[in-house]
Amino acid sequence: MVVDPQIGQFSKIAGLIQRIEIALLTTVDRDGNFHTRPVQTLGVEGHLTLWFFTDARSEKAFELQQDFRLSLGYAQPRTGSYLAISGTGVLLTDRKKAAQLWTTEQRAYFPNGPGDARLALLKVRVERAEYWLSPGRTAHLFAAAKGAVTGKPMKVVGQNVKLP
Repeated sequence: MVVDPQIGQFSKIAGLIQRIEIALLTTVDRDGNFHTRPVQTLGVEGHLTLWFFTDARSEKAFELQQDFRLSLGYAQPRTGSYLAISGTGVLLTDRKKAAQLWTTEQRAYFPNGPGDARLALLKVRVERAEYWLSPGRTAHLFAAAKGAVTGKPMKVVGQNVKLP
């Protein structure tokens, strides 16, 4: 049996997303400019399908209907974990899936619960992902000292992986 090494990397990415949870979502606005805002990741499925809630009447929803390309950036500087995702998004109305992803804190945005008329699901299909894991400040100081002694800059301190 041949094991695809990317499967393990996708699992690593899913774990990073679940731990960091909040991402900066970037779409393209009416004028062709980037528009970025924070979003909460509510679900990660399979080989990286991501789920979010959004207001069906929001600028985000309008922008995604005009241009379905998007990017997501996740960062947790405390642990040295960083992740960039690019993919496509589609807006759906699926009350069963909304109920499955529902958390009490979502009532702040959708007071009528998973059946709220404004609630839309944003389903993101991940096309590319890249992550960086830094071993911490000590490793950066060591790399700085090594660079000063050798005169050669470090490419990456830690781990950098791109998929696909």
